[in-house]
Amino acid sequence: MPIIGMVLIFWFLLFRPQMKRAKEHSQKIGGLKKHDQVVTAGGIVGKVTKVDDTYAEVEIAQGTRIKVVKSTIGDIVQPGGTPAND
Repeated sequence: MPIIGMVLIFWFLLFRPQMKRAKEHSQKIGGLKKHDQVVTAGGIVGKVTKVDDTYAEVEIAQGTRIKVVKSTIGDIVQPGGTPAND
């Protein structure tokens, strides 16, 4: 009986929230479109220029594009942050 209780505790405290975050991430990546600003898992920030089933092409500088696997995109950044102090 105590083992079943521990399994239930682990399920509700660890596995269930992790599955919920994974589902939200896959929905967010599924809705990825051209001109979205993204951050990859490696910390690269850029603008999406092309999207297909598995890959996304991200422009990280003027004329510099890289191809990334869509699942490695960490987040979609909302436009209009605070400007840098240049």
